[in-house]
Amino acid sequence: MRIFALVKRIFHQMLRDKRALALMMVAPLLVLTLLNYLLSGNTVDPRLGVINADDKLLERLKDSEITIIQVETNTKDLILNKDLDGVLHFDGDDISLTLTNDQPNAAKALQIKVQQAIAAERAKEQAANMSVFIEGIQSKLPGVPLKIETAKAPEVKTSYIYGNKDTIFFDQLSPILVGFFVFFFVFLISGIALLRERTTGTLERLLATPIQRRDIVFGYLLGYGLFAVIQTIIVVTYAVKVLDITLIGSFWNVVLINLTLALVALSLGILLSSFANSEFQMMQFIPIAIIPQVFFAGIFPFESMAGWMQVLAKCMPMYYGGNALVDVMYKGLGLSDIRNDIFVLLGFSLVFILLNIVALKKYRKI
Repeated sequence: MRIFALVKRIFHQMLRDKRALALMMVAPLLVLTLLNYLLSGNTVDPRLGVINADDKLLERLKDSEITIIQVETNTKDLILNKDLDGVLHFDGDDISLTLTNDQPNAAKALQIKVQQAIAAERAKEQAANMSVFIEGIQSKLPGVPLKIETAKAPEVKTSYIYGNKDTIFFDQLSPILVGFFVFFFVFLISGIALLRERTTGTLERLLATPIQRRDIVFGYLLGYGLFAVIQTIIVVTYAVKVLDITLIGSFWNVVLINLTLALVALSLGILLSSFANSEFQMMQFIPIAIIPQVFFAGIFPFESMAGWMQVLAKCMPMYYGGNALVDVMYKGLGLSDIRNDIFVLLGFSLVFILLNIVALKKYRKI
């Protein structure tokens, strides 16, 4: 009977906390829905620029679901400006393939398709030539056995805009993970810390003084922000110096991006903590506010997402943080290339800070 009494108490407690009950039922469905659309998104055909390729090979490449674009030169600027995944260049017997390699797995798949198409076309030509050659020899020397050497596969010299032949998916993923973990832990710690300020009565006593709401918000941001700065520097330094995660660009640009992400997470964590009455309720925001961030941070190709998911992605701070971190750490781009992402992140922070000032009205109208 004691067990049933305990079950009854928990049952009534859950029914009273309708938000917890709703999140418990809805959050898994939300995450599963996002994953379903992300993993079942349309596959985007790679875009390959070609120079001096014959028509038969072009047809074979198109049959391999590769979008062909005729180009005149094989330069980095042309590849990036035309949003190509690579350029295949024929110069007599020399064949060169330049891959963008911004998505290592997609680049390797494209490389294999190109090599298979060239090998198949050469094998077809070789077979046709050999057939003619054998028929000619046999007509002249009937009954004489022929010794035929196997033709070598064509050699394709491959070069890369980003990374190299040893680049793996984790090299592109690791910058995103660095930013996500900074974002996640700053959000969690700042949200729970402010929640304790409220539950212990510290915030209520503070609101009883003549202090303005904006002063409270900026005070908390600066106070927790100092620890966020220290945490960010430790995480980035450990990732780069100890774990030896790929860093092509500037270390300080990486720190700047992560500090901006930490500011967004800090202001968001403080904002959402205003709507939580316990640590348990604060944790309930994670499936809705944090987990979807990682889906749109660059792990899944943006181009393969449905239109409405691309719009949703651009509403996520980690979309801009992930892009900026990959640009600096993996592609080696500079501050001028990531400034738009930084400005958007600062815009998110400003919006969350203003909402924080408004949210404090529920505790005191000043």
